[in-house]
Amino acid sequence: MLTLTEPEKRQFANVWVVAEVLSGVVQPVTHELIGAARSLANARGSEVWTVLLGAGVAGVAESLFPYGADTVIVVDDPRLSGFSDEIEASVLVRLIEAYKPEIVICGATTRGRALIPRVAVLSNSGLTADCTGLDIDPDNGDLLQTRPAFGGNIMATIRCSNHRPQMATVRPRVMKVPDPDPARTGQILTEKVLDVDTVLTKTILDVHHSTEEVVNLADAQIIISGGRGLKGPEGFALLRQLAARVGGAVGASRAAVDSGWIPYSHQVGQTGQTVQTKVYIACGISGQIQHLVGMQSCDLIIAIDRDPETPMMQMADIAVVGDLFEIIPKMIDEIPKL
Repeated sequence: MLTLTEPEKRQFANVWVVAEVLSGVVQPVTHELIGAARSLANARGSEVWTVLLGAGVAGVAESLFPYGADTVIVVDDPRLSGFSDEIEASVLVRLIEAYKPEIVICGATTRGRALIPRVAVLSNSGLTADCTGLDIDPDNGDLLQTRPAFGGNIMATIRCSNHRPQMATVRPRVMKVPDPDPARTGQILTEKVLDVDTVLTKTILDVHHSTEEVVNLADAQIIISGGRGLKGPEGFALLRQLAARVGGAVGASRAAVDSGWIPYSHQVGQTGQTVQTKVYIACGISGQIQHLVGMQSCDLIIAIDRDPETPMMQMADIAVVGDLFEIIPKMIDEIPKL
């Protein structure tokens, strides 16, 4: 990988967001990333471009301008139906070579994690995966990419000073969705899939959808999570009662999941789900960094624990010191049944 000179780096401009559209619906992570890209572009004095790849996606292009996009590149082709990382990567690399973006970000979703590493290799670029924070170095304009490292025990800030574009995937529900401005407009550029893009090294024979029931923590407005302080699976029965009273969902720390007290689908944190709820109630969770990165963007954080010095109690908006087995039943009694 060749190091770019400063004049060569100055040829690159603008912040790109690779959009994700499923069944004709723009996924929330795209709006989150456009908002983050807007802040980065403002710091660089540049624009936000969004890339729409898929079949039948042209109709949603206009909907991206209110969230902060200045330009939308649309590649709408039946050959992009479903998901082929080889075809999409080939198209995206061609677009990068043609338009030279300075920064490219994408959601750290199943699709993004398959697509962007391939693009990074083909475009001779660096990539920081699973970021929880993005910023611009005011001294030299480098993208500062923050993510958990060493098993989540520290937060590392990574930069790619010598190569362009700078690329990152960002965990969904880490960034805030910006308030849309209906008055915003922008330009739409139409690009095509070329025959060279469809030369494949693998063939998808069939697609199987999992029938396993998954807890939808992402859409919950209230989550009541439990940790080691619940002392066993019986403690989660108490949390389910509280969740039923408030119309919420039950989450868990990795410690509780690893202990076999509750299934993995409930896990919140670096190796579980990232959530951004209106209310997050942490019950008996000490607050290791692996858990905090998965829920730190919630609007209101309430912690219940005997120890007032835990990281979770220190970061909470409301910290309740006491025995959760006494406090939660009283909460349930005070809340009318839905």
